[in-house]
Amino acid sequence: MRLSAKLTTGLARKIATQAARTISAPFTTRLADRRAIRVAAVCSALLAAGLLAIGAPEAAWSQARTPAPTAAAPGVLVAAPKAAPAPSIVDRGRYLAQAGDCIACHTIPGARIFSGNRPMPTPFGTLYSPNITPDPETGIGRWTADEFYRMMHTGRGRDGKLLYPAMPFASYTRVTRADSDAIFAYLRSVPPVRLPSRDHDLRFPYNNRALLIGWRTLYFDEGEYRPDPSKSAEWNRGAYLVQGLGHCAMCHTPINALGGSSEARAFQGGLIPMQNWYAPSLTSNREAGLGDWELKDIMDLLQTGVSNRGTVYGPMAEVTFNSLQFMTDADIRAMAVYLKSLPNTDTGSTEPGRAPIRAAEQQMYSQGQRIYAQQCASCHGAQGKGKLPHYPPLAGNRSISMTSAVNPIRMVLNGGYPPGTRKNPMPYGMPPFAQSLNDNDIAAVVTYIRTSWGNRGAPVTVREVNVLRSATVE
Repeated sequence: MRLSAKLTTGLARKIATQAARTISAPFTTRLADRRAIRVAAVCSALLAAGLLAIGAPEAAWSQARTPAPTAAAPGVLVAAPKAAPAPSIVDRGRYLAQAGDCIACHTIPGARIFSGNRPMPTPFGTLYSPNITPDPETGIGRWTADEFYRMMHTGRGRDGKLLYPAMPFASYTRVTRADSDAIFAYLRSVPPVRLPSRDHDLRFPYNNRALLIGWRTLYFDEGEYRPDPSKSAEWNRGAYLVQGLGHCAMCHTPINALGGSSEARAFQGGLIPMQNWYAPSLTSNREAGLGDWELKDIMDLLQTGVSNRGTVYGPMAEVTFNSLQFMTDADIRAMAVYLKSLPNTDTGSTEPGRAPIRAAEQQMYSQGQRIYAQQCASCHGAQGKGKLPHYPPLAGNRSISMTSAVNPIRMVLNGGYPPGTRKNPMPYGMPPFAQSLNDNDIAAVVTYIRTSWGNRGAPVTVREVNVLRSATVE
């Protein structure tokens, strides 16, 4: 039965008064009067729900029984919804540090975040990342925002020393001052760790930092990113992230004997030194060029680790795990838009066709076909079509038929999992076969996969497999 306005108002006032007396009474009194406490609790709940309103019972009942109007009636004041608070500079810095994948170099797995000393093997010796926690003695606790930006922008430490280019300052120079300040604010917020940074262990003459002057002259172009006015805001955002914090060119551009890369060959792919993984070309549709990919497939690959067109493994899986999975959909889409627009450097046809098999290779091909039927077909299918999204297709898969056979050989030897991400927390993986197949077997099955179902890859030699069998697995 509906209560009258007068009765409802009186009841509300009576219960509210009793509630106030009960709540403000001494503790011993409240403890004795459990009934009053229950009444106060009910009253508070009803008031919060809007079923009792002092001085406006009819309005309260009306609001409780009918949906909220979509527009206010004339003369009725409606409070505007509260806007979501803007992220703090520390929160924005955390996001940008993840976009830059800072944890990959500055944190040993299992150690305190950003405490440094992670070894980075190079052809010139081993570098050790510095402690970048806010510890004043061993970290960046005494740095200023100006000094941090100068380091990001110019590749010089607080003391003016030239940094070795394992620190991707050639990419980070494009980061804006505002973003640099936000990253610095975030780094100053993490727990300080008192841990001295190790000295680098470089061979002569590479331990002479003065030689870096020549390297910088050849390969370092200082300057923040400048938007291209002929492109969209989304394209420019993607270019800023890929060229700057993402430092994608460090892996996907060929590296010469001096550890440098040519701007003219940006994103054309190359072997990652000391890691024995091949970073495919992003400008060739024969490799990882994305010109004919759907944006959603590019976004899924970057952010989730798997898509209808491919799966990430090796160093790229670490990038997705540490960095890309935490980026917003808008930023991932912007990166996809930019990557898809990279010019295609292919000069010939990319249409699939069977690669000719020479007579000397026919025996290896037959051996590989037999091993594939026994070990691989149950997941990837007899015709190499796979079972999406968990088992990628091998037929027409560019990562299988690229000029370099490093990645497919390593996958058969070592197996692996795509990264566990927020959008794919329980990924399916591939078992290793190094313990059950010898070098001849693996060379045969990889050759079969690279030359079947229209794949254009070249045969694999036993020597290539043997070299990669001892490659480091992280």
